[in-house]
Amino acid sequence: MRTERVYALIFASVYPHYVEKASRHGRTRAELDEVIRWLTGYATASGIRRMDDMVDAMA
Repeated sequence: MRTERVYALIFASVYPHYVEKASRHGRTRAELDEVIRWLTGYATASGIRRMDDMVDAMA
């Protein structure tokens, strides 16, 4: 079975694009993180921090 390309994406590689798009629409990074926590079910910001660490490591 063929794997869709979207499933192969690492969230840390997409996150900076979400931050950029949110800022273009007048939203803050904190608002974006709140939505991501709501969507992913993370109860704390630790999941966001882990994603931030992965983003920093990629830079």
